[in-house]
Amino acid sequence: MFKNFNGYNLIEAYHRIRHIKKYQPSNVVKKLAEAVVVVIVTLFLWNLPSSAFGMEGLTVIQQRIIAIFAFATLMWIMEVVPSWATSVAIIGLILLFCSDSGIKPLCNPDDVGQLLSYKGVMACFADPVIMLFIGGFILAIAATKTGLDAQLAKVLLAPFGKKSNMVLLGFLLITGLFSMFISNTATAAMMLTFLTPVFRQLPSNGKGRIALALSIPIAANLGGMGTPIGTPPNTIALKYLNDPEGLNLGIGFGQWMLLMTPLVILLLFFAWVLLQKMFPFTQKTIELTIEGGMKKGIHSKIVIVTFIVTVLLWLLDSVTGINSYTVALIPFVVFSLTGVISRSDLEEINWSVIWMVAGGFALGYGLNQSGLAELAVQSIPFGDFSPVLVLILSGLICYILSNFISNSATAALLMPILVVVCVAMGDKLDAIGGTSTILIGVAIAASSAMVLPISTPPNALAYSTNLVEQRDMARIGLIVGIFSMVIGYSALYFAGKFMAF
Repeated sequence: MFKNFNGYNLIEAYHRIRHIKKYQPSNVVKKLAEAVVVVIVTLFLWNLPSSAFGMEGLTVIQQRIIAIFAFATLMWIMEVVPSWATSVAIIGLILLFCSDSGIKPLCNPDDVGQLLSYKGVMACFADPVIMLFIGGFILAIAATKTGLDAQLAKVLLAPFGKKSNMVLLGFLLITGLFSMFISNTATAAMMLTFLTPVFRQLPSNGKGRIALALSIPIAANLGGMGTPIGTPPNTIALKYLNDPEGLNLGIGFGQWMLLMTPLVILLLFFAWVLLQKMFPFTQKTIELTIEGGMKKGIHSKIVIVTFIVTVLLWLLDSVTGINSYTVALIPFVVFSLTGVISRSDLEEINWSVIWMVAGGFALGYGLNQSGLAELAVQSIPFGDFSPVLVLILSGLICYILSNFISNSATAALLMPILVVVCVAMGDKLDAIGGTSTILIGVAIAASSAMVLPISTPPNALAYSTNLVEQRDMARIGLIVGIFSMVIGYSALYFAGKFMAF
């Protein structure tokens, strides 16, 4: 989907550099060694006597799910292969060895226990949450094809004037706004492109350039928190929070935005103040020029109207009764029938993210439908755990992992485990605002991880400008990330305690 965006060349260069680094000869040997470790650990858990797990009544299928979960964890953390490829492998392993469409001699229910439904496993790829992702991607593609994104950037940045500090605020707020509805990678590439002529105006030895370059990844990362479609960890959290067969909390799109949008705005203003303190401008005014704009024609008008209607329906889901998943398909239907998007545009959807998320859902499905989650609740005294300790540990683990591996993979890994823990703890979680504090908190922690160039694609794109040093990114990323988690968890606690969020 990135080919339509200003700054596509930045994204292409970023992926090319990552590929070269990953697959140079010295790294190939390392990856092979890691793959061997993963296989050994997986086979060890697969063939270990069931009594070694300390869970009475553990079936062969449940043990295989444990082994597959370990496989996923190691593969995602080590990044032996791309995270989406690991997810595809998860679905394949579950289908072959744990489902009623698996290898016949290895999947006799009399010998291995209750089998998973192959239809249920495959349905993970058509989960309503996946439809939400696709709807978001379609909106983004249509906006960039018609030039709506560039036109909005022009219009929205104009009120901020020419003062350097106000231009910085404008880029922070507009990047954050775009990241709520458009891929944060594409948003970062587009906004960095708009900054190119600005960089030329600023003195080469000044710190203002650094402030502007860093504002883009910070805003892109924080802005994603604002909506369920802003970043994959949000959507993964929403899936488990609203699962009719699980927590079934019924949190809507508008309800999410009601809490998270003010949080994002607060964090962006905090980042603005911090950037000015750490990287003050020596030049007090900037002449801002943005090229490009809205294309003329009926397609542009259709996109504008559809975009407004879709967002309004998302915000008013509790009034209309149309859930956010169904709303997400409306732009798909409209743009398909009117020719706004074509067959080639569908090929630009970020299918790797969708496969990544689907693999995580398949893990969660395996845990629940095999009975392993229920068995774990009975065997492990989760009810004795401290709610505060679970809150702190889940946030810290997610934050640390997300700084080094995909935050989508981190969320897909942690969410199913935390759902089991939360269900077992029951009313004890009311002391910290309920289950939503834990799960949405993990999504916040994932978006707060922005310490390294490798932490997120927007970070890597900003680093590629050669205006940002790693230590500068680490300093401000750590401060903003910690502040984001503290304020975010506080907001969730308040909402859970007093607003029935």
